[in-house]
Amino acid sequence: MENIISTTNFKKGSRAARFPYNLIVKSVIACTFVLTVGQSILQAQETPKVTYTPPSWWFGVAGGANFNFYEGTTQHLSNEFMVGTAFGDGQGIGLFAAPLIEFHRPGTLLGFMIQAGYDSRKGSWEQVQSPCNCPADLETGLSYITVEPSIRLAPFKSNFYIYAGPRLAFNLDKSFNYQEGVSADYPNVPARPDVNGDFRDVNKSVISVQIGAGYDISLTADTKQNQAVLSPFVAFHPYFGQDPRSIESWNITTVRAGLALKFGHGRKIADKVVYAPPVVAVVVEPDVTFAVNAPKNVPVKRRVRETFPLRNYVFFNEGSTEIPARYVSLQKDQVKDFREDQLEVFTPRELTGRAKRQMTVYYNVLNILGDRMVKNPASTVTMTGSSMEGVSDGKTMAESTKKYLVDVFAIAPERIKTEGRLKPVIPSEQPGGQLELALLREGDRRVSITSSSPELLMEFQSGNDVPLKPVEIEVVQEAPIDSYTTFNVTGADKAFTTWSMELADKQGKVQKFGPYTQESVSIPGKTILGSSPEGDYKVTMTGQTKSGKVIKKETNAHLVLWTPPAAEEMMRFSVIYEFNNSEAIAMYDKYLTEVVTPKIPKNGSAIIHGHTDIIGGEDINLKLSLARANDVKGIMEKALAKVNRTDVKFEVHGFGEDENLAPFNNKFPEERFYNRTVVIDIIPER
Repeated sequence: MENIISTTNFKKGSRAARFPYNLIVKSVIACTFVLTVGQSILQAQETPKVTYTPPSWWFGVAGGANFNFYEGTTQHLSNEFMVGTAFGDGQGIGLFAAPLIEFHRPGTLLGFMIQAGYDSRKGSWEQVQSPCNCPADLETGLSYITVEPSIRLAPFKSNFYIYAGPRLAFNLDKSFNYQEGVSADYPNVPARPDVNGDFRDVNKSVISVQIGAGYDISLTADTKQNQAVLSPFVAFHPYFGQDPRSIESWNITTVRAGLALKFGHGRKIADKVVYAPPVVAVVVEPDVTFAVNAPKNVPVKRRVRETFPLRNYVFFNEGSTEIPARYVSLQKDQVKDFREDQLEVFTPRELTGRAKRQMTVYYNVLNILGDRMVKNPASTVTMTGSSMEGVSDGKTMAESTKKYLVDVFAIAPERIKTEGRLKPVIPSEQPGGQLELALLREGDRRVSITSSSPELLMEFQSGNDVPLKPVEIEVVQEAPIDSYTTFNVTGADKAFTTWSMELADKQGKVQKFGPYTQESVSIPGKTILGSSPEGDYKVTMTGQTKSGKVIKKETNAHLVLWTPPAAEEMMRFSVIYEFNNSEAIAMYDKYLTEVVTPKIPKNGSAIIHGHTDIIGGEDINLKLSLARANDVKGIMEKALAKVNRTDVKFEVHGFGEDENLAPFNNKFPEERFYNRTVVIDIIPER
């Protein structure tokens, strides 16, 4: 065919496309309705026993139709061929098919998805009249290999979701077919042959965007571990970024509609029986019993010597490289009077409440270290500062602790090495963590003290990751665990979602406690009585059952405030855990076996209670604290079995993050670190 060159000037057409939205949306809604009704019928007929969570990971395929809409100018088709009249608008339907991967946790807001496969943008232009007054038609088989990663958002945490992300497309087909019919002016002249070829100046790759919506329809019941869903979806691909060629002004806008079939593997939830209609299930509320154990709290003669584990950390305030004021700073002339077993002489500032005695020990950590290094002149330490503001900032923190020991305790500078790093060797913030990051990062801004000198370290241990030797001190005991009032709701863990209490005294004053989920709760008498030596209370327990029913139980209790005896004889030991770790630290095994357990007198008792800080979920922390306490009990029982002792009574409690029972407050990172503890009270025969 002879080339025809037109001198006509063409402008880009309007970007407002004419799309058959109503037809597409109605089709998707109809499919969704049919599949949802079918799913409901299938599930109503089944009687499952074991249920599974929806999977987090899904793998499958997506397929559908691309409704393509063309605008702009298309005239110079190939290097050798240019049509006389430019083509403008057009449309067509192409195939979309791709495997997909999707991740979203059940009941959560965010997830992601990626699909990669065949993406056809084929179509035909509206017919034009060529200069010879001949009807001219143009169509293309334009197609791509497409890669489409997207963020998935479930705004109502339901099966409906929207998604958006980039589209990376790599050209696969750029062919065209041009047809010119018989001229109206020369009807006897045969039509010219079709022209087939490839468009010139086609972009090898394009980057554009998409936004879409879908709805997951389950094809399997929640009693199947291997699950499948069918997801109708609609997506919009706007014209920007989708120009197929680097010349002229042809652009494409696409509306995609289709279905995705996805498969995943669920996790077992629990056994349950589901009764299918028309049988009516009768819910039998489990029975619970409510009782209060209020000890008489008669003072006994005990002497207490408490052993405190010593964390080898000094925590620094955000934005400061100076030792915080809450740590005890001595003057040079006070060093000669310092003794670690009489720390009450050197108390930190602003300490109140139950943590005062314990934190006096921990805020003297640098003084205890300096005193031990003076008494052991061959010992050496390494101070490692950790700061997310940079290695140099961390080293400056370490230099602050070194300067204090050198200036006040006259420690030779060469005995103290300093280092800096971004994070401590055992960080609180873990990769991928999203919750309570401010508290975790506050705990990671610290100077860690390490040493290979055994005179500074915990018994039986050596190496740079070992805690400092514990501190022993005689104390006036606070109310022991066995003096607490215990409220027992037997069967609560199975019958109730939560339960709470109201305590009313004779004057009508009401105190509320809860909600709780465990069967047994212990509360110090002072929390209830205040300054009163004793009192009578009406106790009302209110439980919410899993079926929504409210159950109330009442009883009366006489409480007596515990008062410390004049003379005491008992011992208290503690072990400390790293963040979120319920397994017994290996270094404590020998300490518990060879130091703590042998101190239990014949027919004595060991009351073991675990605690956590406030970071993390309340239920998880409750289980974690009990796991820690049982871990310690297991080591001690094993040690007793080796010497054929069966005379020791154990009592184990897990108090979680309960701030009424925690050894310390949770304001500062060192308090949170020391709350990750198990306390062992050794009590002689009663």
